Amino acid sequence: MRKVLLPAVLFALAAGAAQAQNVHVNPTNGFIAQAVKVPAGSETLYVSGITPDPVAGAPAATPFGDTKTQVISILTKIQGIMKAQGYELSDSVMMRVLLVGDPAKGGGMDFAGMMEGYNQFYGPLKNKPARITSQVAALVRPGMFAEIEVQAAKAPAK
Repeated sequence: MRKVLLPAVLFALAAGAAQAQNVHVNPTNGFIAQAVKVPAGSETLYVSGITPDPVAGAPAATPFGDTKTQVISILTKIQGIMKAQGYELSDSVMMRVLLVGDPAKGGGMDFAGMMEGYNQFYGPLKNKPARITSQVAALVRPGMFAEIEVQAAKAPAK
């Protein structure tokens, strides 16, 4: 009985360990995942809403640059925060993007500019996070057009 039970238990453990990874469900358009399944026991990281740094020499009306510039600034900061904690952008499972309407774009959010910045970081990655993008009335400082929050997860070691 022992000779049969031990291999069966080891096989079950190996099969379970092989499945211990984030599963990105139904990539809807190649830019985001429709859903991400995180296995039990995963380590998680919650990156607070990050805003852009001011751009040296920028006009007073846009001290942080346009939406694309702001998203690049934010994702650079997020990437640094994640790396400092032992995570990669590919560990991202959920992202929330808040955009303020850009007066230069008729008051609507600059989704195209956001995507240009986003794709510089997440475009090359196989696994994209699930994501929501919303337009909001304002952020904490005038001229800020973007704020991004990320949740990341690392599956248990195999």
